[in-house]
Amino acid sequence: MNANVDISGELDITCVPDKVEVGRVRSLVDFQLGDWGLSRMAADMCLIASELVTNALECAPGREIRVRLRREPEGVLLGVWDPSDEMPVVHALDELTLADVAPDPDALDPGHEAGTCGRGLPIVEALSSEWQVEKTAPHGKWVWSRIVI
Repeated sequence: MNANVDISGELDITCVPDKVEVGRVRSLVDFQLGDWGLSRMAADMCLIASELVTNALECAPGREIRVRLRREPEGVLLGVWDPSDEMPVVHALDELTLADVAPDPDALDPGHEAGTCGRGLPIVEALSSEWQVEKTAPHGKWVWSRIVI
């Protein structure tokens, strides 16, 4: 991982293709928000970062991704770039039932996901003031999330 903070208030991270990067990015986002005096939004922005980084790593296995966190006058903008041309799709979530929140005895078994895939972008959508996807040339895309304070 390569991380830089410039004087304009932007954190720019290049990540190697490894699942441990999700936790590292969360830590850097949390630290940077605290440094900017915005700890009150850290939980939401760290969850957004986790979802977007996870999606990027799944879309482009074995390839580097980038993460940018930028302080803006009205809030914070987080962007995650991956080299895949595949555009994300928001899947409508079914209504939760009591069975969905019951303990899952297989939850910690390797490879067991129990229908948890497809929840990331609805989480990002719910926590963001706005979010969008922008294609980049010659390939790839940025997925952005903004939280206004």
